[in-house]
Amino acid sequence: MRGTIVLFVPQFRIADAARLLGVSDDTVRRWVDAGTLPVQADASNRKVIDGAALAAFARDHASAPPDPSDVQSSARNRLVGLVTSVVTDRVMAQVEMQCGPHRIVSLMSSEAVREMGLEPGALAVAVIKSTTVVVETPGGSS
Repeated sequence: MRGTIVLFVPQFRIADAARLLGVSDDTVRRWVDAGTLPVQADASNRKVIDGAALAAFARDHASAPPDPSDVQSSARNRLVGLVTSVVTDRVMAQVEMQCGPHRIVSLMSSEAVREMGLEPGALAVAVIKSTTVVVETPGGSS
């Protein structure tokens, strides 16, 4: 006998959607009122946003600063940001960047740091190309 798989479609309250999008609750309410972001009522008659609709909205409305580099690359994960910290020793360096809400940490040679002029306040692009990406979900269920 084969069972039926029922997928749980997550729903997000307006405050949770605002946190995920990095905007205020009022901004999300304006998008809802304008019909830009669809809502429905949950079992308690509260306004909620379907997870798939929220993900599509986040993808379609994402805005990143323009990439200042003039290179073509196969890496699709390019995060423009500012260098916030550089710690070096004779051989290696740890460079931290703030790319929007994301903190990126890179380990590289001290020589590369010097050659690139990396210091706090410098504009840089973090390029991430990886065959291993760990994806986690809240609650630890698999």
